[in-house]
Amino acid sequence: MARKIRVVVAKPGLDGHDRGAKIIARALRDAGMEVIYTGLHQTPEQIVETVLQEDADAVGLSILSGAHMTLVPRVVELLRAQDAGDVVVTVGGTIPNQDIPELKELGVAEVFTPGAPTQAIIDFIEGAVGERT
Repeated sequence: MARKIRVVVAKPGLDGHDRGAKIIARALRDAGMEVIYTGLHQTPEQIVETVLQEDADAVGLSILSGAHMTLVPRVVELLRAQDAGDVVVTVGGTIPNQDIPELKELGVAEVFTPGAPTQAIIDFIEGAVGERT
């Protein structure tokens, strides 16, 4: 039996709204993935430490605060510094369309904006992790 995909779902920064993150975490779990939810108000350092400790295949960052252009690059930078640059990084939340290309250039695999179907997120993670293993 193949190992389940392990995904860390994280809420970086001061954003206090986590309903969407919890919905995604549950959908990923129901799709057969192992999900580790970090809870609110995580620093990039805490998130990367969780990814490393949990031997995660992917990390989903949920950001509604507008701080995505500060927090996401830091997470990607820290993952690379820990030789974990192969972890699939996805971002969800209120991300302006003009910021998406820059996030992808930084190393984000995909950005999911409000209203993205949970099945699309599941399919993406399964495909992206499968390509890297």
